[in-house]
Amino acid sequence: MSEPAEIEPFQAISISRLAHVLKAEGRSIIHMEFGQPSTGAPKAAIAAAHRVLDTDGMGYWESTPLKARLARHYHDSYGVEVDPDQFILTCGASPALVLALSSSFSPGDRVALARPGYVAYRNTLKALHLRPVEIACGPEVRYQLTAASLEALEPAPAGVIIASPANPTGTIIGRDALAAIAEVCRRRGIRILSDEIYHGLSYVEPAHSMLEFEPEALVISSFSKYFSMVGWRLGWLLAPKALLHRARAFVGNLFLTAPSLSQHAALAALDSREELEGHVAVYARNRALLLAALPSLGLGAIAPPDGAFYIYADIAHLTDDSPGFCKRLLRDTGVATAPGVDFDPVEGRHFIRMSFAVSTPEVEEAIRRMQPWFAREGEAAKMDAAATVGSPSQA
Repeated sequence: MSEPAEIEPFQAISISRLAHVLKAEGRSIIHMEFGQPSTGAPKAAIAAAHRVLDTDGMGYWESTPLKARLARHYHDSYGVEVDPDQFILTCGASPALVLALSSSFSPGDRVALARPGYVAYRNTLKALHLRPVEIACGPEVRYQLTAASLEALEPAPAGVIIASPANPTGTIIGRDALAAIAEVCRRRGIRILSDEIYHGLSYVEPAHSMLEFEPEALVISSFSKYFSMVGWRLGWLLAPKALLHRARAFVGNLFLTAPSLSQHAALAALDSREELEGHVAVYARNRALLLAALPSLGLGAIAPPDGAFYIYADIAHLTDDSPGFCKRLLRDTGVATAPGVDFDPVEGRHFIRMSFAVSTPEVEEAIRRMQPWFAREGEAAKMDAAATVGSPSQA
C-alpha cells in the first residue's frame, strides 16, 4: 500500500494567525502577508447579488450567460476564439488547479514548474501523487521558466505549469518567450497548464494568454484578484475540447458546481472595468511607493514586479531564516509579510514577499514602521559579521 502524500504547510498562514492574535490583543496590524485585494467586489456585482437573493432560490447551476461573456472577454483581451462550453466554472482557482491536474495527468507523471513559485503548485502535485520537477529560476531569467530550461529537461516531463504574472515575483513572460515555450512543449509533447489569475494586474506591459500561442493549453483563472472577489470563490478552467468530457466528469464528482450567487455577481463584475481599473491605479501607486522605499530598507535585490501585487526581496544579508524574520518583523512593527520558504524550499530561506494589495495609507504606514526596524536589523547583521570575522576561529 502506498503512503499518503506528504505536503508542507503554508507558512504564511501561521504568520497570519499570529497577526490576528496580536490584533486581538489591541495591536495595529498591516496585512501584507496574503495576496488578496483589500477592496470588495464591484458595486454592480453586489447589487446583482442583492437582486438575485430576493428573486431566485438558486441551486446547482452553471451560468451559460457567464461562460458566453468570458468567451467574449478572451476575444476582446487576447484575440482568441474559444467556445463558451470550454469554460468549467469552479469554486475559485484552487479547485480549477486540482481539476486540471487530475483530469490531465496520471499518478507518477512528472510536471515541471518554476522555483520560486506558488506554494500550492508543488503541494497540489504531491497531493495528487504527481511528481513536481522544480526548475531553479534566478534573476538571470527574471525568476521565470524559459524555453531553454524546458528543452534541457531529460526526459521531457508530461506537463508544465506556467504563471505570468507570477506569484511570488510578479514577473511577466513576454510574447516571444511565451511563443518559444509553446513551441518547445508542442515538439516535446509537454502539456501546458497556464495560471493566468493575475491577468489585468500589469504595470509594465500587458500579460499575454498562453492560448495565443498554444490553443490546446489548459488555462486557469479566477475572479479573486483583478475582479476583487476573493470571498466569492469563483474561478474557471478553460479546457481544450479533447479534454472536456473527462474534465466535466471529474468536476461533477469532486466539486459539483460553483456558487450560484457568485456566478450572477461575476457577470456584472465583468462589465465593471472603470471601477476595477481604479484598483489597479491604487496598486500602481503602492508599487511605486515601495520601490522608492526599498533602498532605505536595505533591500536592493528584488524580483521585477511587472504585474500581480508583490515585492519578492532578498534578505540574505540579514538572515537565512525567513519564517523567523517575518515573525520578528510582525511582532516588532505590526507588519505581516510572507516568508520565502513557501515559494522556494531551497533559496526561500532568505527571501520575503510583501503584498501591496492594501490601501495606500497602509503602505505608507508600513514603510514608516519598517524603515527604522530594517536599519536596526542591518546594523545588527554587520556587527555579527564583524564579530565572526574577528573571532579566534577565524584568525
